[in-house]
Amino acid sequence: MGEMNIARQIESLREKIRHHEYRYYVLDSPEISDAEFDGLMRQLQKLEAEHPELVTEDSPTRRVGGKPKEGFAKVRHSRPMLSLDNVTSEEELRDWDRRVRELAGAHAKVEYVCEYKLDGLSMALHYRDGKLARGLTRGDGETGEDVTTNVRTIRSVPLSMSKDKLESAGMASNFEVRGEIVMPLKAFDRLNVEREERGLQPAANPRNAAAGTIRTLEPNIVAQRRLDFYAYFALTETGEDAFAEQDEALEALATLGFRVNEHRDAAKTVDAVLQFVARAEERRNRLGYEIDGVVVKVNSAALQKRLGYTGRAPRWAAAYKFAARASVTQVESIRVQVGRTGKLTPVAVLTPAEVGGVTVTHATLHNADEIERLGLLIGDYVRIERGGDVIPKVVEVVDDEAHPRGHRKFHFPEKCPECGSEVVRAPGEADYRCVNVDCPARLRESLLHFGSRSVMNIEGLGEAVVVQLMENGLVKTISDLYSLTEEQLLTLERIGKKSAGALLGEIEKSKEAPLDRVLFGLGIRFVGERTAQALADEFGSMDALMEASQEDLEQVNDVGPRVSESIVEFFHEKRNRNLVERLREAGLRFTAEKRRRSSKLEGRTFVLTGTLPNLTREEAKEKIEAAGGRVSGSVSKKTNYVVAGEEAGSKLDKARALGVPVIDEAALVEMVKG
Repeated sequence: MGEMNIARQIESLREKIRHHEYRYYVLDSPEISDAEFDGLMRQLQKLEAEHPELVTEDSPTRRVGGKPKEGFAKVRHSRPMLSLDNVTSEEELRDWDRRVRELAGAHAKVEYVCEYKLDGLSMALHYRDGKLARGLTRGDGETGEDVTTNVRTIRSVPLSMSKDKLESAGMASNFEVRGEIVMPLKAFDRLNVEREERGLQPAANPRNAAAGTIRTLEPNIVAQRRLDFYAYFALTETGEDAFAEQDEALEALATLGFRVNEHRDAAKTVDAVLQFVARAEERRNRLGYEIDGVVVKVNSAALQKRLGYTGRAPRWAAAYKFAARASVTQVESIRVQVGRTGKLTPVAVLTPAEVGGVTVTHATLHNADEIERLGLLIGDYVRIERGGDVIPKVVEVVDDEAHPRGHRKFHFPEKCPECGSEVVRAPGEADYRCVNVDCPARLRESLLHFGSRSVMNIEGLGEAVVVQLMENGLVKTISDLYSLTEEQLLTLERIGKKSAGALLGEIEKSKEAPLDRVLFGLGIRFVGERTAQALADEFGSMDALMEASQEDLEQVNDVGPRVSESIVEFFHEKRNRNLVERLREAGLRFTAEKRRRSSKLEGRTFVLTGTLPNLTREEAKEKIEAAGGRVSGSVSKKTNYVVAGEEAGSKLDKARALGVPVIDEAALVEMVKG
């Protein structure tokens, strides 16, 4: 009886979590706070850990599992995933409509369903007994790649659905759903900030970022990227249409708990389709995700079947593509702007040009390598696009009779254009950087970063306040925040006695932030939240970290040569050390509880491969490091042990070829104990 009660309690928790996932990730209308949701998830994780025999594959705790084998299996689609023919003008759309009506016959009732054309990655999801069984990319249209492990991490993809829900939607328990995986613009912007902090080239656009993400071999990375899945086709398990009409299929998919684009409509005439297209183009910049047109489909499945296909596309659907948001203009000069991490970014100053209804006067050139790749000279004519329909960028140099070449090559400055400090470009890197943390150009972004929730959590230190503090000369470095007075704050616009007192209280409270938050707040290149935590755990104090050598730093998990060099370089700069001392005088916490390590596995290197029965990859890594060992991502002659689980791939083969001892999870646990 006790076991039955536990099983009911577990299933009740799962249903609650599924409900709240649907409210948050599909409807964008949460009913509980993040903390309450995390609490439910912890309860379920605890019960499942205590009763592993009750764990099921469709449990919310199983969204992120072990990574797939080295590569993705190829699987044939139930029916081809064909691309659509494009139309780009009213005339072409009317021609397509005429052909549809002629082929359908004079007595046929032709109605259309209009949907936004999402600019993402096509995906086919297969369900068996109401549970997600397989996720396939479009591939070449005939055969796709099995990326099920990664698809499971997308919160807007239901892992299972009840019989009642299936019956309510009129769907059999075995079926297929086709749709589009997209990366929302907020997630795309966050990804590029992270890439820039790690010294990587920004992703070109959300579509490429989504495609690259879904094909990574690390499900944890996919889960962090916050992808979305929008459903638009419902098929039977044999690939036939599951419903008589397309609009009926979309309603059923919404009933099943899928995210279905709310911007869809029926249209009985081509004029109604054109009105929908006009509304879509007008709304395009306010959606939060990318669309590049409108998809028009014949509503009736029977009529779709009668119309059939050309060699490569259905006759019953077309994609009305929006005009490209690009223009040709001249590069008048190139200036350099300095970001929060000190990166110097070249920006093309352009002759004003209209791109998608917006006047563009500047476009990013990213770095010196990009300028070289383009072969760009000042005075060149260039084609510009609004990347992600937001960020203007130079696509190519135009070289023809009407657009003569420029006259002057651009050279990066040797001194920072804002503070005069030395500009550094490390060997093998694309970026030039200013290493002075007090550089005025860096200050605004540095202050906003320092006060943000994930760093020092200074409520009220928003952009408007930061700009005023700088303009009035009240803050010239991060440490100046801690010497602000009420009298000074009252000189700012829209700051009264109450709000001044609240901000000073928040600044005072931030002094209690742990050492890892302080480290993260300093803006050291390549040192993100996780690395800052690892450094605080390892060294236990700011002083120890400041005096650490590159060799000492590289003993820390996730700290390689580039990161260690960046840390040493940061603390070698006199102005940065002065900033640290001023923060010390202000009373910030410069010590942390140093992580206690044993020496049981000291000097031994481990490689993890496959899915372990009980430990996650991260948990196994923590156990090895806590015992003094080191975890590497690749097998070599210097590897002491390979810990292999189920579906171990090429790393296991390489270990055997090199004669490296292979152990299982149980042996690892014993080694840690012993």
